[in-house]
Amino acid sequence: MDSPVVLKIDHLTFGYSPDRLLFEDFSLELRRGELVSIVGPSGVGKSTLFELIGGFLEPLQGSIERGRFSQIFQDPYTSFHPSYPIIDQIREVADIGGIEELAREFQIEMELLYELPHRLSGGQLQRSSILRALLMDPELLLADEPTSALDNITSLKVMQLLVRSLNRVGILLITHDLHLARWCSDRIIELGWEEERGGHSPS
Repeated sequence: MDSPVVLKIDHLTFGYSPDRLLFEDFSLELRRGELVSIVGPSGVGKSTLFELIGGFLEPLQGSIERGRFSQIFQDPYTSFHPSYPIIDQIREVADIGGIEELAREFQIEMELLYELPHRLSGGQLQRSSILRALLMDPELLLADEPTSALDNITSLKVMQLLVRSLNRVGILLITHDLHLARWCSDRIIELGWEEERGGHSPS
């Protein structure tokens, strides 16, 4: 049996002005267990697509259907409020039942979650961001350049953790890194073209 569809974009057209469209007749279907990457330079509409999926912008034409979603942002330090502990910020948006098991899976020491965000490294904080996003029980995970603020080794570890979460969700990833996209993606979409790739394991 096919996995459930968690995102369906049907003939989407959008632009900030009618004579300058970012998307025209754009369609995409994403299922749980799939990771699809949107790759391209700045200004082609990658982040705008996430705003459309999130419902913050309305398409000019077409439709977007999605399941419950949560988002991982580019800079982990700006995705948490600096003045109170991480655990309290997670508790505000998610049920923290099962947090200890998930923290072990994502290689986060529970003591770190009781710290203020600035006490953690970038990699620790981004893993905490992924933990928070998954505890929100999404069907769809939107990951907006989640490794761009991290060094190469930490980036790889974060992406490995994201790939391991595909048993729970479907992931739509924004990245400018085509090599990263080729490693982790089932499909890559850049400027309207798609490239098929199988598997989620590094070669």
